[in-house]
Amino acid sequence: MEYYNYIKALHLIFVVTWFAALFYIPRLFIYHIEANDKPSPEREILTNQLKLMTKRLWFIIGWPSAILCTLFALVLLHLNSGLIYQPWMQVKLGFVVALIAYHFKCHQIFKQLQRDEVNYSSRFMRIFNEATSLILFAVVFLVILKSAVNWIYGVVGIFALAILLMLGIRFYKRVREKNPEA
Repeated sequence: MEYYNYIKALHLIFVVTWFAALFYIPRLFIYHIEANDKPSPEREILTNQLKLMTKRLWFIIGWPSAILCTLFALVLLHLNSGLIYQPWMQVKLGFVVALIAYHFKCHQIFKQLQRDEVNYSSRFMRIFNEATSLILFAVVFLVILKSAVNWIYGVVGIFALAILLMLGIRFYKRVREKNPEA
């Protein structure tokens, strides 16, 4: 148990780097999708650069962070197995499963864009990008407050946050339509 806090610190570090990758990769997807609409040779130059940037982010930061974060989390749960019976931890683990599913969806989109298959609009990707924010908010509040009892308030709060994010996306879209340089 003397190493518990070191393992916890490493887990938190890789949570941060994993979220950083998950926040940034959809932005690169958006730029890649929008670059696809550019005329040649600009399109090829941009998409080749974005493919390289995305590949480096995904395989140097995204995947290693996800694996190490998960590994350290499993060690923590093993060392403090009583946590698994806490209602807040069970809810948190549900969000972690959602985050892992999101990660795999990002990987699927990554592979498609590497093959120059554009199956989503940039608008969809902007909305998709906000899922990480919702999961992050939920997990941080659960870990800090350690309460799953007031779950209804959490659900209402997450939906309110989602609505605010959607309104922000719509507002930004209008700003971009009026001023494409924004």
